[in-house]
Amino acid sequence: MKTPISTEKAPAAIGPYSQAIEAGGMLFISGQLPVDPATGEFAQGGIRELTTQSLTNMQHILAEAGLTLDNVVKTTVFLADMADFAAMNEVYASFFKAPFPARSAVAVKTLPKGALVEIECIAAR
Repeated sequence: MKTPISTEKAPAAIGPYSQAIEAGGMLFISGQLPVDPATGEFAQGGIRELTTQSLTNMQHILAEAGLTLDNVVKTTVFLADMADFAAMNEVYASFFKAPFPARSAVAVKTLPKGALVEIECIAAR
């Protein structure tokens, strides 16, 4: 059985998918673009501010499910430019604490809406 999780504190899905799905004690959060849900636009600033917005969106979805970043076991970070890795990593490190989740970080040709970063995660109860 799968249960959809959604909150107005994170951007609504822009396609045929859920913000998150819970199944078997695991929460699978769809990739979070750096969209400010209050405006529907990308957060203002560079990669640091954009990464902060993506992770904040993820936190709100986790909270809707009664979880926190401490429950995250795996993340995937998609970057439009690997030159942004160090700055993204600094912000990322400020959100998580040891033991850190497993992570993949990849550069992709393009992201939806021309985003510079998108972050998805898997959390466990």
